[in-house]
Amino acid sequence: MAKQPDKKETFSAVEKEAMKARAAELRAEKAKAAKADPAGAFHEAVEALAEPERSMAKRLDALVRGAAPALQQKTFYGMPAWARPDKAGKVVCFFQSAAKFKVRYSTFGFQEAAALDEGTFWPTAYALTKLTPAVEARIRALVEQAARA
Repeated sequence: MAKQPDKKETFSAVEKEAMKARAAELRAEKAKAAKADPAGAFHEAVEALAEPERSMAKRLDALVRGAAPALQQKTFYGMPAWARPDKAGKVVCFFQSAAKFKVRYSTFGFQEAAALDEGTFWPTAYALTKLTPAVEARIRALVEQAARA
């Protein structure tokens, strides 16, 4: 007989891991230690991804940095992300691994700093299974718009 889930348990092990990673990121940011290297953490997070997501994250990095060179690499809940240094390092966009969360597709998402507002209803994350030229063009346009905010 399967064990009944504990009703007090509201977060999965993966979600708890992501929250711990985010707490560590915040501690590192607040410490402002000379050793703090957000780009290094970014590259470690990318290299930790399994293929094909590692290649996808590297391609996304090239797209984001090409579309918005002012955005800086960092991690966000342990995921590769890009932030605005002029807005206290607020994350603009991020890549979420499907494998890490055991879901069907990866996502490329935007945070509030992106201000992609369109009326009263708009998407903040996109399912991503493959980077095609059309998908890359759409991501580039969204990042350019988000970086202007």
